[in-house]
Amino acid sequence: MTDQAIHLEGVTKAYPSFQLGKLDLAIPKGYITGFIGPNGSGKTTTMKLIMGLIHADQGRIQLLGQSMDQDAVAIKDQIGFVYAENPIPEYFKIKNLENIVKRAYSQWDSALFARYCDQFDLPVDQKIKDFSTGMKFKLALAIALSHQAHLIILDEPSSGLDPVVRREILNILQEEMLDGETTILISSHNTQELEQIADYIVFINQGQVVFNASALDISQRYRLVKGPLELLQEPDSQSLLEGVQVTPYHFTALSQEAQALKELYGQQVMIEEASLEDIMYHTVKGDSHESLDL
Repeated sequence: MTDQAIHLEGVTKAYPSFQLGKLDLAIPKGYITGFIGPNGSGKTTTMKLIMGLIHADQGRIQLLGQSMDQDAVAIKDQIGFVYAENPIPEYFKIKNLENIVKRAYSQWDSALFARYCDQFDLPVDQKIKDFSTGMKFKLALAIALSHQAHLIILDEPSSGLDPVVRREILNILQEEMLDGETTILISSHNTQELEQIADYIVFINQGQVVFNASALDISQRYRLVKGPLELLQEPDSQSLLEGVQVTPYHFTALSQEAQALKELYGQQVMIEEASLEDIMYHTVKGDSHESLDL
């Protein structure tokens, strides 16, 4: 039995102005993995490949140990998808929608679905077209969680939602992980929320994986460094700094060698913890970056 919920091996997808991969990616079972990257990085393309919405030019994709090309129906029976724009028929009421949806899943649990609808305060006798954005998302999540899915995939789950709904959804996802059997992949631009909930982070940029590591490893590895411009002329500093950004008076950069910098330059540098947003920004906008094996 594989320990990987999602495995991409040598996957490529070419467009006239963009090339994804070759992409090798492994998402472990039983954890929440956050998937981050700037616009145009290949994140959306990768999510579409994983969800079977488009086909790879090369390579192999396995979900829950099965090939999407060979076992698509069996795989989708075990997966809950929640899209940023949920394709839910809006002229149905929840009861009518359930009668359609439950036919697609062999393990559909009507009692569990009713429990989620009640927990989410969803009006079962109101047409879905009258639901708010948050209510529509919670309905899609209720469907995803009500058929014993082993893998939940969420694409931009907090897009357009108010802070109260976002916090409620984060709590629900964390509760879902308590049995240790569920894997959740969340693609999101909201790095602060991922810092609260994710066990692992995958960062993609320019069609390549920059890192795929545990959130703990990332938080321990990276530091944000600020200092005077003259330090950039020091030969040792060049090998210790990544993604340098400069202003007329000082620089800001990432470092995986913060202790060495402190020993060399002492109080000339200010060293802080780096957030995921810091890491993304300096990797994408800084002077250089390279793929890291954390």
